[in-house]
Amino acid sequence: MARDGRLQFLRRGKLREGLADRDGQRIASAMEELRHRGKATLHDRLHRVRTAFGLAVQAGLAAGLAYLVAHRLLKNPQPVFAPISAVGTLAASVGQRFRRTVELIVGVAVGVLVGDALIYFVGTGAWQLALVVTSAILLSIFAGASVAIVIQAAATAVLIVTLSPSTENLEFPRFIDALLGGGIALLVTAILLPLNPLRVINRAARPALDLLADQLDACADAVRNRDRDAAQQALFRLRENKEELAALSEAIEGAKETSTLSPARWHRRSELTHYAEAADPIDRAMRNTGTLIRRAVTMIEDDEPAPEPMPDAIGHLAESVRLLRQEFAAGQEPQEARERSLRAVSEAGRAYAEGVGFSGSVVIAQVRTTASDLMVASGIEQEEANRLVRQAFGEKEHRTGQPTDRNPAAHPPTAPPVG
Repeated sequence: MARDGRLQFLRRGKLREGLADRDGQRIASAMEELRHRGKATLHDRLHRVRTAFGLAVQAGLAAGLAYLVAHRLLKNPQPVFAPISAVGTLAASVGQRFRRTVELIVGVAVGVLVGDALIYFVGTGAWQLALVVTSAILLSIFAGASVAIVIQAAATAVLIVTLSPSTENLEFPRFIDALLGGGIALLVTAILLPLNPLRVINRAARPALDLLADQLDACADAVRNRDRDAAQQALFRLRENKEELAALSEAIEGAKETSTLSPARWHRRSELTHYAEAADPIDRAMRNTGTLIRRAVTMIEDDEPAPEPMPDAIGHLAESVRLLRQEFAAGQEPQEARERSLRAVSEAGRAYAEGVGFSGSVVIAQVRTTASDLMVASGIEQEEANRLVRQAFGEKEHRTGQPTDRNPAAHPPTAPPVG
């Protein structure tokens, strides 16, 4: 009995050791992921600071100048609204600063009109303030104004009602301050401290393109290792791309505005054209890559064949994205990115010839479609990009069955189309 009890104790001890080992591995993995997230978060925060540094300096300079001009030149003893208007203009979405200046002035006009009219008839007080603000908002919305105009109208109405009893002739200075602040903000943006539009776009494009390239690489490794969870994780990460794409679109609009308003940046217009035209195909490449990874997950789940050239093709797409970013940043013609996109298509053609299942054929089709998107982003016309993709894939050969098929039964009836 003692011997049996000792054996059971040893078995339980070994079992506990095994569980401890597994728990230790899981804990170590979790801690490593936390460390990686901490580094990634710090890196992301520093990147955001670098990206916003120019805007912060512009806002500080515009606020200081607006205060100085309103106080020294216009003899305003309390120039509050001018720096607020300057910062409000610069805080607008990049690429909308001229529009924001106009919206400031229109919003102020609506607020002054409504505030003065209602004060004349109903006087001032708490319920009068509520009525004035409500009326200003409804009138602005009825006129089809933007959110910015509605906010300015309501804010100005509040100022008119609350400050009019103690401050005479507030309306005209409020107009002047809105005009002065917005004008100085545009002066700083266009003349005194214009940002380098290409640098702004490069910084904004990097997170979006790095996200796309990294998840393509992760998908390639997942297909190569038949790792369904890794492919699913890549899909989850790629779907969280709205912030990166929004930042890229906003930066492009801001660069267009800078190159239009700033004489010092006029020579950058032709270079900006590449990025402006690349935004839509990059967005399509993101969405098509999502479809690619989703079908790769299904392909692994269904245990479909994944010929060796398939993950290589996906990896070449990732490298094409990185090369596109590097060549854009250097102001070079993206020849290497185009070549790598076509290499991805060529590898996809080899994988298709070796034999794939249904989901595999969709993965191949999305490689082709994404490569076409990247070619268009590089400056190639859509029709020409599709022709080059078909040529690199060897579509006619695959349709006629000239290459040797290792698994003809796994073949779809025709080559996947370029989407």
